[in-house]
Amino acid sequence: MSLTLADVRKVARLARLAMTEAEIESARAQLSGIFDLIAEMQAVDTTGIVPMSHAQDVAQRLREDKITETDQRELFQALAPQVEAGLYLVPQVIE
Repeated sequence: MSLTLADVRKVARLARLAMTEAEIESARAQLSGIFDLIAEMQAVDTTGIVPMSHAQDVAQRLREDKITETDQRELFQALAPQVEAGLYLVPQVIE
């Protein structure tokens, strides 16, 4: 897909970019190259290929999901300036 100068000017206007004619021509060439590469990649036959979540076959090391901290809720609530029904009360900041 080849872009025209008018296409690049329109995109620049929508993005609110001030571009000189030289910058517009340079951007047109670069964007056209990117679109050509995308078209080339889309032309590759990928039937039978399973999508991957990562380029390498890696796995996360997972730890056992167990509680390691003690429950200190009562201590923290005792230190709070205002608590009601187990919730921390804070001043209203938005009317």
